[in-house]
Amino acid sequence: MANTEGRAPAADSPTADDLSNDQGADDQRADDQGAGDQGTDDVWWKNAVVYQIYPRSFADSNGDGIGDIPGIIARLDYLADLGVDVVWVSPFYTSPMDDNGYDISDYQDVDPIFGTLADLDELIGGLHQRGMKLMIDVVVNHTSDDHPWFRESRSSTDNPKRNWYWWAPPRAGLAAGDPGAEPTNWESFFSGPTWELDPATEEYYLHLFSRRQPDLNWENADVRAAVYAMLRWWLDRGVDGFRMDVINMVSKRLPLTDGPPRAGGVLGDGSAQYITGPRIHEFLHEMNNEVIAGSEAPLITVGEMPGVTVDEAVRFTDPANAEIDMVFQFEHVNLGRGPNGKYDPQPLSLVDIKTSLNRWQTGLGARGWNSLYWNNHDQPRAVSRFGTDDEQYRVLSAKLLGTVLHMHRGTPYVYQGEELGMTNYPFIRIDDYRDIEAVNYYHAAIARGMDSAHLLAGMAPATRDNGRTPMQWDDTAQAGFSTGTPWLAVNPNYREINAAAQTKDPGSVFAHYQRLIELRHTLPVVTVGDFTLLLPAHEQIYAFARRSDRDELLVLANFSTEPVPAELDDDWSTAELLLGNYPDHAGHPASSITLRPWEAVIYRRHP
Repeated sequence: MANTEGRAPAADSPTADDLSNDQGADDQRADDQGAGDQGTDDVWWKNAVVYQIYPRSFADSNGDGIGDIPGIIARLDYLADLGVDVVWVSPFYTSPMDDNGYDISDYQDVDPIFGTLADLDELIGGLHQRGMKLMIDVVVNHTSDDHPWFRESRSSTDNPKRNWYWWAPPRAGLAAGDPGAEPTNWESFFSGPTWELDPATEEYYLHLFSRRQPDLNWENADVRAAVYAMLRWWLDRGVDGFRMDVINMVSKRLPLTDGPPRAGGVLGDGSAQYITGPRIHEFLHEMNNEVIAGSEAPLITVGEMPGVTVDEAVRFTDPANAEIDMVFQFEHVNLGRGPNGKYDPQPLSLVDIKTSLNRWQTGLGARGWNSLYWNNHDQPRAVSRFGTDDEQYRVLSAKLLGTVLHMHRGTPYVYQGEELGMTNYPFIRIDDYRDIEAVNYYHAAIARGMDSAHLLAGMAPATRDNGRTPMQWDDTAQAGFSTGTPWLAVNPNYREINAAAQTKDPGSVFAHYQRLIELRHTLPVVTVGDFTLLLPAHEQIYAFARRSDRDELLVLANFSTEPVPAELDDDWSTAELLLGNYPDHAGHPASSITLRPWEAVIYRRHP
């Protein structure tokens, strides 16, 4: 299983393979408990690697063109062979699918397009049998407008569940339905106002996302109690943790007021009213106490938190505060955006990327914990976004990106297809898109008079649909994803990029990811070692060191298509090459080493 590409161990130094088969691994791991700020025994997820599945696009078992839970079950051995510890599955619940399942109408059932609860139980059992855990996606900032809670809430102004959501009358002096009568001027993440008029009651309800995703009112204790009961129900069913969608938006600042108007428009930015609101820590601590603290099983919780700062993340993830285990922050994936947002992409600066990631590494070094990711279901493909050429240098850059990310301090997340180096899709027409965010943005921009060709050129590299194209399993029709017509087109490069070819190739991106995961499992310094950024101002080289009492690692990566020398302050000539992304030896760095295009190397020595 282990990939030995680019690996030249020193004769007197144990390799990761030696450690994985040697009693010394246990002794070294025990010694390293004090080497970093926190050990690994009591927090298993620090030594884990998480694999995210977007079920609609992973594997289709019945030929309807939509991935499903039986399809996931059929691929569990693939995940076990990769070596991951936790599988995070995006929403599979009953839903009208306005936002591909992030609009939930029943938290305690599986949508028929994905399967049944019995299938879900089989998935849990299959993962546990193979030594893996299941983390499910929970969306509790909002529900679907088809949820029974909301149907009751909108039925009348005096319904007992009216206050389970955010309802408000028209703005003073205006009638319901008048232009600008919405209670605040906030703009939705999916374009248009965040308030939707309910004609029957002549009041507006709040939806930060789609109009079919009304926000729950977490100020209401009954809402929180219902959410906690639902989460406990899933734990009782055997799941091992939760990824919490936009969880830092559940606390709103009262009273709800207008935000600063956006340039050139009448709608405003309301984020200051709902990002990390005044009761968020209270709510998350309460959730932990009501749901997590009473469990005897080892669990994992991660909160998706747009706009979170380093200091706030420390407080959220500090074990002493008993809130959540780690956060998803967006600082590094929001780089390279122009004044018009994500669909106005600008050149990326490696210095900016390093500065951002280093801030989070050092900020959460003493307390709290990082989640590490390049891409997910809401992001374009990493190799297309952070690489400069996803054709000629695709394999090298995919391995480089994996090397850099997995050698940071934190819990790495692998998004389906990332381990194959899957690329962005060549989107051309608006009819190619399925993402509600992209489609709404396009039509709103066209209505404002923007040029279609210019719009589509900016949308193609940034759309969420890039990460949602079907998983490329083999070189047969539809990449082996489905025997039917996929809900979203398969990337035409599937004949060259697919799992069947890579799992048999020791030089593949897949094999490189296997090796990176193995290093995390066998070398405690990868988990608990200190992090030191080197060459912070270098525009092509990403360099850093990881250090514990027993081990030191040097990671060097050339983010360019030209050979580049890396000048170091330290002499690493006695270090062994632990892993590289070229098939031949890169040499030993003394005070300088020249890295080939998109070359990444990991060196190891003992202090």
